[in-house]
Formats: sequence, structure tokens, C-alpha cells
Amino acid sequence: MSVTWYECKVKYKKTHETGEQKVTTDTYLLDAVSYTEAEARISEEMKAYTNEDFRIMNIKVANFSEVQPFENSDRWFKSKVSLTALDEESGKEKKTNIYMLVQANNVKEAFENTTKAMENTMGDYSIPAITESPILDVFPYFSGEEDQLEKTEVPETAETAELEN
Repeated sequence: MSVTWYECKVKYKKTHETGEQKVTTDTYLLDAVSYTEAEARISEEMKAYTNEDFRIMNIKVANFSEVQPFENSDRWFKSKVSLTALDEESGKEKKTNIYMLVQANNVKEAFENTTKAMENTMGDYSIPAITESPILDVFPYFSGEEDQLEKTEVPETAETAELEN
């Protein structure tokens, strides 16, 4: 199943390092099945970020085919990746562009992380552009089933076998 990413712009009072409060508009990314769910999810996430009132200024579908987080990275970069394929009918090369959101500390590291993310790609590709993204944080959807998968299985005892029967 394909993931639909939504870019959400939220306006709120943010306390800066100096202790000063300023009204700011920040961009966040989350996956959802609809605009309604995206609005509900960003509202829940923002409640954890701020006690102040906030206003959702814009929600739009983002054109990212993949989001690649990397450890020890603090910014997000938009990588344009051109995939090259041979059109069998015409015999010409055809380029298709995809966009990835990659976490890194600078453009050089974003290029390296994009290359790492693409290393299992069978076809040819190039990375014609990398730009810093205004996205501050990414909120992927977790259903709670992920926690269940990580738990170790309990060895079956006579009591649990009896409960199953």
C-alpha cells in the first residue's frame, strides 16, 4: 500500500532559545489517508509541542515517494532523483523524476544519504538537485501493531495451551 504524505503548516507562538515568544509558522509532514485525518493527526501532534493555541494554516499532499530518516541528523532535505529507463517501443531513454525527503546535517550528507537510500535500485539514476526543506519534523503513522511485533513470544505453558483450547 502506498503512503500519502501531507505537508501541514501550523502557526503558533514558539519560545526561542532567548526565552522570547514569537508567532511562527512551521511545516510538518505526516502520513494519512485523507485531509481530515491529516488535520486530526497534526492537531494531536501539536498538542504535545505547545500549550499555546495554534492554527493550521495549510494542508497539502506532498510529492514525496519516500521519506528516509537517518540517525544523528537534524534537518530535512528534498532530493530530486532522476530514474533512467529504456523505452522498449521507441528505443529511447526515458527519465522519470521522483522526490525523496532525506534527513541529514548538510547538503553533502544529504547527497550521501540519498545514495545510500538508492543503493538497492536496479536501474540507472542521477541526483540533479538537493535543497533544504522547510519541514521541521515528520510524523509517520504507527498503528500500535509495530509494538506487538517487537514483543518476544511467551513460551507456551500448560496453562496457556489450556486457554487456547
